[in-house]
Amino acid sequence: MSTSTGKPVIELKNVKVHHRARTGGLFRPNIVKAVNGVDFTISRGETVGIVGESGCGKSTLASVLVGLQAPTSGEVLFHGKPAIKRNAALRREFGRAVSVVFQDPSTALNPRMTIQDILTDPLQIHGIGTAATRAAKVKDLLALVGLPYSAAEVTPSQVSGGQRQRVAIARALALDPDIIVADEPTSALDVSVRAQVLNLLSDLKTQLNLGMVFISHDIQTVRYVSDRICVMYFGEIVEEGPAGQVFDNPSNDYTKKLLGAAPSLLHP
Repeated sequence: MSTSTGKPVIELKNVKVHHRARTGGLFRPNIVKAVNGVDFTISRGETVGIVGESGCGKSTLASVLVGLQAPTSGEVLFHGKPAIKRNAALRREFGRAVSVVFQDPSTALNPRMTIQDILTDPLQIHGIGTAATRAAKVKDLLALVGLPYSAAEVTPSQVSGGQRQRVAIARALALDPDIIVADEPTSALDVSVRAQVLNLLSDLKTQLNLGMVFISHDIQTVRYVSDRICVMYFGEIVEEGPAGQVFDNPSNDYTKKLLGAAPSLLHP
């Protein structure tokens, strides 16, 4: 595993995301603290795993990282610049630099579009290249994720779940991003193809010097791909450190419970 020495691409400082719940009274509403005072950085060349049980706030944190969710308070810095209220130029730069791979490729990909169109779409939106260079880019992207060029002609429903997730990863790479945020990218896949996708993500991170945020409820899977692990519990990061240290010598009681309760899905 490589560790980055570069400056953070994205930095969160005391970020909070609080929601008003449907329960509670008009004057005393219940507040859900989905993310509650999180500090976090991600740089190129490192994989940071965020692990925790369902409802701990990790997907909300992912939404903040990719710009889909504005925090209630705190700072989000992009290459050192404030990124919450982005102007058009910074929004475009941010959109190119930070990509996301969602949990379920069958819902994340447009079923009516061919894979060629799905991979060309980000390039067209950002006005990159000509028709010929975009076609060449699609060919390169498919090769990068281990798919034949013939896959470009079919729709997502005509390939397997593992192949669909490879297409989703190829789409995330289309704009040559600095950072990929992968939110439970293997949980919708059969156990037999999970290791293949995890190996692909690890290889791509090394090959392209990507920064990767890998989010999962399975600490074994997170350990498999991560340089650094952040453990989330009720909206807070309760433990953070190198993957080996968190895994082999956890200091937090919740981390110990998480390790004890999660058998590996990768190894027998």
